[in-house]
Amino acid sequence: MLIIQNPLQPEWSALTPQEFLDGVVLSINKPYGWTSADVVRKVKFALQRRCKIKNIKVGHAGTLDPLATGILLVCVGKATKAAESLQAQEKEYIASFCLGATTPSFDLEKEIDQTYPYTHITEEFVREALSRMIGPQEQMPPQFSAKIVDGARAYEKARSGIHIELTPAKIEIFEANLIEYALPNIVVRIRCSKGTYIRAFARDLGLALESGAHLTDLVRSQNGSFCDKKSIDIETFYHLFRII
Repeated sequence: MLIIQNPLQPEWSALTPQEFLDGVVLSINKPYGWTSADVVRKVKFALQRRCKIKNIKVGHAGTLDPLATGILLVCVGKATKAAESLQAQEKEYIASFCLGATTPSFDLEKEIDQTYPYTHITEEFVREALSRMIGPQEQMPPQFSAKIVDGARAYEKARSGIHIELTPAKIEIFEANLIEYALPNIVVRIRCSKGTYIRAFARDLGLALESGAHLTDLVRSQNGSFCDKKSIDIETFYHLFRII
């Protein structure tokens, strides 16, 4: 299985169709507003044109929300069999939160629905609250999540105004470090296990700070050994394959 992270690798554009079929993992920098499925479709289309293989397998290892950017691992050919193990790797995120307000989706997908006092929040209070959020725990997924309930994605029901019963998931927060503090906005570097919803982390952080919070920006900066600085953006990918 071949792993491609650096778009400047000279052998990148010279890969043969058979090499893609044998298995390639691409570290793609997902654009803002795109779904993970959008990225898979674009990559598959480019490979179908490049390799002249109609049914080449392409999938991703770990969904990123449309409003998030950063590493999305795209598995091609036989590498799709490794998607589950790649998804199980630890993740690192750079997350921006706005304190003192909540939204139904816990991010910017929905408008603010409630405001709370936040002037009592100090930098020391934030650091202390973050330290209490580290460790194994059960996290309640957001209503606006990709969880499948009764054959449909939870967010599909939530967008229709239907409340559904979700069950907590076992996750672990390994690190949660404050890197910027400018009330009401803060930026936190989070290292966590698979299955962690950073939007749910925003909800829980707001409660820990005796206020509210929602996610305003999210970058997946690391996925196991994959680093976002070496990920390939879609434009570069298409140029390398002379699609555009």
